[in-house]
Amino acid sequence: MTVVVVGAGPVGVTAALLLARRGVDVLVLDRHAAVYPQPRAVHLDDESLRVLQAAGVADAFAAVSHPMAGLRLLDGAHRTLAEFRRGPGVHGWPQASMFTQPDLEALLRAALGREPRARLRGGVEVLHVEQPDGAVRVVVRDRATGVSEEVVADAVLGCDGANSTVRRLIGARMRDLGPAERWLVVDLVSDEPLDVWPGVHQVCDPVRPATFMPVAGSRYRAEFRLADGETPADLDLPALLAGFGAAGAAVVRSAEYRYAAAVADRWRAGRVLLCGDAAHLTPPFIGQGLGLGLRDAHQLTWKLAAVLAGADDALLDTHQAERAPHARALIRLAVLLGRLMTGGGRRAAAVRRLVLGGVRRLPGVSGFALASRTPPLRPGRLVRRPRVAPGSPVGALVPQSTVTVDGVHARLDDVLGNGWAVLTAGGPLPVLPDAADARVLRVGDGPGELSSAELARWLRGRSVLVRPDRIVAACR
Repeated sequence: MTVVVVGAGPVGVTAALLLARRGVDVLVLDRHAAVYPQPRAVHLDDESLRVLQAAGVADAFAAVSHPMAGLRLLDGAHRTLAEFRRGPGVHGWPQASMFTQPDLEALLRAALGREPRARLRGGVEVLHVEQPDGAVRVVVRDRATGVSEEVVADAVLGCDGANSTVRRLIGARMRDLGPAERWLVVDLVSDEPLDVWPGVHQVCDPVRPATFMPVAGSRYRAEFRLADGETPADLDLPALLAGFGAAGAAVVRSAEYRYAAAVADRWRAGRVLLCGDAAHLTPPFIGQGLGLGLRDAHQLTWKLAAVLAGADDALLDTHQAERAPHARALIRLAVLLGRLMTGGGRRAAAVRRLVLGGVRRLPGVSGFALASRTPPLRPGRLVRRPRVAPGSPVGALVPQSTVTVDGVHARLDDVLGNGWAVLTAGGPLPVLPDAADARVLRVGDGPGELSSAELARWLRGRSVLVRPDRIVAACR
């Protein structure tokens, strides 16, 4: 069994690690010979860190990242309109973590280098993909020598980004969910820590919307929306940075980005499947760009490994059926929040100040605004949730607490293992045909049982069926 992963960014390498840890041989192909040296993604939530945990790199990631304090919404004069703080989450990791992407990519590639079933080949580009006889034949060309060759695989994952070659080769197209915007992204380094609040600052100014945030170590990032017809050279960058107290920081990169909102109309052609930015593009307002891609990998790789081990290929149909609606929901949320925070004219800015001034005084709003729980998956073959089921855990991640088993403390995911599992507090057990071999783990204080007050409170006497990607599939 061999899978070719096209694209050696965080999503592609994470997918390769997840497959290799399930006994699948993986070849990762990338156009570039080395890691792109500049940061792009800078934020991950606690759900996404569970994906890195499954890939075996979460603790290493924690060492090169730091928890984010939260979000401040500012007016055009940088006066605080509202503040929403973040802290420990229900998934065993900080609700939000800031990092530099080259650091993440370095530790992912180091982990890949330790995997005997995985291999990375850089400096090659994919020219053609076909499936004439069940196998997938990939034609690649060495960019240094110009020599082409054919690679045969059991499946191909297109994790090759916004300008995906794999997406084009399977005839998929991106469908817009909102207008694209042009932003200037400025990465900064300061030898001395800047005297700034250690969270994300969002300037809700329709004239010059902006974002500023400490990233990790000595790095910071500022982003400024460009008006129609405006170029980066038109901006008075020193003055804009001074508004955040960053006038003394050194600019290490300044680049224009086009933030799009789009989802591919087709995520699968036979055993060629899309993940990450190849399948969807999201504006940055909820910080879910990379997180969405990591969720794609987590929720696809166990299904693909099962198919390669003999399960029905129809299992792969659930990839787009589950992931596309979830991606569309979060992308539309990002578009909506972007409009609410930065849209309109001066009259809208005045209304925004008035509304946010009242909202921030309402109890519970902060927790709701920055809740790290994403929308549950829709009901389907692997999600048995009633259409109307307020408060049902089905379709969402099971919370990850620290559990104790016979005196040994561990994170829940590490105890669940790679397969299906049932967590029960004593009630009847839910079943699905796909989960016939699920392990049954009892929550309690007896020998061999999982002891966790948090997990017991969450179960409330119920039993839940947990998929290999930690999604609750059914509940009784």
